[in-house]
Amino acid sequence: MHLIPSRQARPSDDPIFSLHQEATARKQRGEDIVDATIGVLLDDDAKLSVLPSAARAVREVPAAEWAAYAPISGTPEFRRAVIDDLLGEASELHELAVSVATPGATGALRHAVANFLEPGQAALTTSWFWAPYKTICDETDRRLETFTMFRADGGLDVAALDMALAKQVQRQKRALLFLNDPAHNPTGYSMTEREWQSVTECVALHARSAPVTLVVDCAYMHYGARPPRAVADVVMPLAGKATVLFAWSASKSYTHYGLRAGALVACIGDPKERAKVDAALSYSCRGVWSNCNRGGQAAITRLLVDAPLREACAVERSALKAVLLSRVDAFNRAAHGYGLKYPRYDGGFFVTVFNDQAREKAADMRARGVFVVPQVLEDGSGALRVALCAVAERDVGRLVEALA
Repeated sequence: MHLIPSRQARPSDDPIFSLHQEATARKQRGEDIVDATIGVLLDDDAKLSVLPSAARAVREVPAAEWAAYAPISGTPEFRRAVIDDLLGEASELHELAVSVATPGATGALRHAVANFLEPGQAALTTSWFWAPYKTICDETDRRLETFTMFRADGGLDVAALDMALAKQVQRQKRALLFLNDPAHNPTGYSMTEREWQSVTECVALHARSAPVTLVVDCAYMHYGARPPRAVADVVMPLAGKATVLFAWSASKSYTHYGLRAGALVACIGDPKERAKVDAALSYSCRGVWSNCNRGGQAAITRLLVDAPLREACAVERSALKAVLLSRVDAFNRAAHGYGLKYPRYDGGFFVTVFNDQAREKAADMRARGVFVVPQVLEDGSGALRVALCAVAERDVGRLVEALA
């Protein structure tokens, strides 16, 4: 066998995409299917929701811009526009920020793991997490550890985070924490301002002993209940104490998933270290994907800096968000009626319903034409991830009945 041992048992396809393909095939054969697997926003006719202004910006990028190479770290205009969008020019973090273009937020997460952890070390995240976090760690010869996400009362378990960070700092002499907020994938949970303050205090405490890096995966920043910059504002006290990274994505915000337009924004207090981080991230770009899609960067830059286009996009996005929130409201009403157990859900693409027979339950639902994604933790706890973003409101009742 020429393939190295550590790569010989890897799955050939992502389980979520496999389930989606099965659901699509059955639908094409004429079956009445509810597909709550794929994380894209569909309209009530199961067609991809696309912001007209974003589509226009993509169409109007000149051919030469699509054809040319982008700079390794991304175009300066794109990198600057992302920082402004995420932090605001008046933010204390703005002057501490550097950025690189990445293929979606996934590329940003990859760079965070590869540059802020040594091989063999472990990143840390919540017990319920987006499965590719583990894939990214595995692919870069790192590991993923978790802390219990929820207390018994349903709030974020900051005490569990504190214990887990303490162990990592003691063992690894550094720590890297992934937090996906707002509209956490897969649970749909959005942290409160007080929870974020507690997390910030916890990270600052452990950063006194060793380098601690907080990675805010904010791919769903425009779909939470609070303003998009709320998280950036609340982590500002970490400036100069810990490294703060943001995994930024245009995929959901601008409904152009295939553009693979994303960025890693790093806020570093010390100017010399900031320059080293900037160089290291650029080096990683060259060594992994060389450079990103120049046309995509041009289109997204225009959507970020052209005021009339930006405002048009915001209005269109609000309409899409209203459709999603209507589904969320319908789900909450129906789910409460059946007594389903799930985290607080006030917006976002996903929600997770707890069920300790998750695999069996998902298989039973699949037989009845309702597709969700089963998840099972190491301790045996189970849940069903529901992509409400892809479910028409008229099908929410059938979906909840199947879950119950």
